[in-house]
Amino acid sequence: MVVTTRTRSPIRSNVGLKAVMAVTGIILVLFLIAHMLGNLKVFTGATSFDHYAHWLRDIGKPVLPGVWFLWIQRGVLTVAVLAHIAAATVLARRSRAARPVRYAHRPKVQGSYAARTMRWGGVIILLFVIYHLLDLTTGHLNPVGDPSKPYSNVVADFAPERWYVTLFYTLAIVALGFHLRHGAFSAFRSLGQQTPRGEARARAAALVFAVALSAGFLVVPFAVLTGLVS
Repeated sequence: MVVTTRTRSPIRSNVGLKAVMAVTGIILVLFLIAHMLGNLKVFTGATSFDHYAHWLRDIGKPVLPGVWFLWIQRGVLTVAVLAHIAAATVLARRSRAARPVRYAHRPKVQGSYAARTMRWGGVIILLFVIYHLLDLTTGHLNPVGDPSKPYSNVVADFAPERWYVTLFYTLAIVALGFHLRHGAFSAFRSLGQQTPRGEARARAAALVFAVALSAGFLVVPFAVLTGLVS
């Protein structure tokens, strides 16, 4: 009798799944940095911001027709998000399966707050992304909803009377900050920062990065809310 053994694909191993999370995480972080920097152009005025927004639709011309670059970007980001979620889910399930007996009392030192709330933070971020697309991309939930006036869309979106939108935006960005802090710290540790001093540096660098990116996103809605941008 011939016994055949099925070999698991390297990408389905724990190491492979962590690599998927790392690569997709880098793609998403690079997009977030570029998106945040683009958002900050709102402080340069309506003409400059609108020109930037329309330029995004023309990237790749004349090699790529129309808004193909945006659709390619959206496709890559969608695949990255789905792969990131799938890899995280499989790793979490394997971790629970490897420890079938739960602790009677979980020590407070086991994991940071960010690590324990990654699941719910991810749900909040996903819901926000859906709302954000319907709001400032398709315009269905925006008071102006005019694709030719992106600056006006942003100002109308975070107007004082729509404080609940700013609140939801803030909640999502804070959740994103925790997510980034934990992910960046894990990435730094994977790069070999596992000595006590190295971990302290990795923790500090992850915190600075998460706070800086979160602040970059939050400064726009609060500028509109307080009238600095109108």
